[in-house]
Amino acid sequence: MIVLDRVSKSYEGHSGVNNVLQDLSFTIERGSSVGICGANGVGKSTLMKLLAGVERPTSGTITRTMSVSWPIGLSQAFQSSLTGADNARFIARIYNRDEQALLDYVDDFAQLGRYMHEPIRIYSAGMGARLAFGISLAIKFDCYLVDEVTGVGDERFRVKAEEALQERKREGTLIMVSHDSNTLLRYCDKGAVVYAGAVTLYDTMREAVDVHHRLQSFPQQRR
Repeated sequence: MIVLDRVSKSYEGHSGVNNVLQDLSFTIERGSSVGICGANGVGKSTLMKLLAGVERPTSGTITRTMSVSWPIGLSQAFQSSLTGADNARFIARIYNRDEQALLDYVDDFAQLGRYMHEPIRIYSAGMGARLAFGISLAIKFDCYLVDEVTGVGDERFRVKAEEALQERKREGTLIMVSHDSNTLLRYCDKGAVVYAGAVTLYDTMREAVDVHHRLQSFPQQRR
């Protein structure tokens, strides 16, 4: 499981402190599939980075009793001067995986062709997301974080991505962020809404989607 205990996250900016998330306390159980709703800029991606351990909370604690992927749609962690293949090999070494086996899987899954051997700095956002998606799926995690990636690529890639995510959902835990409510309803059983610095969990994805849509008629207020 993943347990957040009084977690807050803020950033220093030119105009002062931006309190993105405040005093979050909730638990995500092993084997659940949770979709996260929220308007642009409310902190959904920040929450995903906290869950992954990519960023640390300003205050509070996050306890993980299962392995968690990085956000699959997030490619900023890659070294942009290295090729996609070199990044894949580096990650294979970090996780003690066979380099060639991981590279073969990513090459087949991401469908980047010759760009696997080009520097990531020339990749489009979609290509970077496909690389991150492929590398994430090549490594076995208990929990997969998915950040706006299911619409990346052509129809063949989208079908392959959907099949892979459904398989991961059956085998473990899935936490997904998407602006597409239909995507969240298709993949997720439970839901969460990020609004005004708070995160509220709901027993069904449908309830979370309905609450999210109602909240869009109100101005965002930080607690």
